[in-house]
Amino acid sequence: MSRTITTTTRAEYCVIACADAWRDNGEVLASPMGLIPSIGARLAKHTFAPDLLLTDGEATLVGLDGTPEGWLPYRRHLTMVTGGRRHVMMGASQLDRFGNQNISCIGDWQQPARQLLGVRGAPVNTLNNPVSYWVPKHSRRVFVEKVDMISGVGYDSAAAAGPSATRYHRIPRVVSDLAVLDFETLDRAMRLASVHPGVTAEEVEAATGFPLARPDELPYTREPTATELRLIRTVLDPDGLRDREVPPA
Repeated sequence: MSRTITTTTRAEYCVIACADAWRDNGEVLASPMGLIPSIGARLAKHTFAPDLLLTDGEATLVGLDGTPEGWLPYRRHLTMVTGGRRHVMMGASQLDRFGNQNISCIGDWQQPARQLLGVRGAPVNTLNNPVSYWVPKHSRRVFVEKVDMISGVGYDSAAAAGPSATRYHRIPRVVSDLAVLDFETLDRAMRLASVHPGVTAEEVEAATGFPLARPDELPYTREPTATELRLIRTVLDPDGLRDREVPPA
């Protein structure tokens, strides 16, 4: 049988990078916010993370096809949150080099130039369970030297608050349309962990408002397997909505 060669799109690399955020997490509640993180979480459960728990966003645990599998009342949800047994992937209007996130306002809090979502659950999320971030458009407007207001707690802010803030605090990764970033540095400053194929480190640095650490040899984001590509294209997102969020390069 002949093998069909297909080209992986930028959006599919983003899905793979988001899925890998939940690798080796075990039985935790995956809480992806946004289309590509949601496809990534479902892909992870389909393949290398079968113990992941998925929810409909209300009060039900669901299977891969959306079929209800269990009840998740709010009190049980909060128990998982405060015990570090949930891994959220949130969005960010601003992120700084230590992982502080802003989704509340742009400008001074007393008289902001722009009102955003509000702080919402970001402090509870970041202090009580692992939180990764998804940024569909990597730019200096998002990756800033200092956020205008701290909604989600970064490594420097958690350290300043003391042991009660650092017990469950962890930011495994940041995925953007250009790259994967993490905080695997001595001072917990953001590091360029990989670039998506077709992107250079210089492009990422030019779109970031602060210096990025990077390894001596910078890898590309990993290639999806044939099974992963098939699942993305025929099962998880057959309508190709991912390409609307991250258009082909």
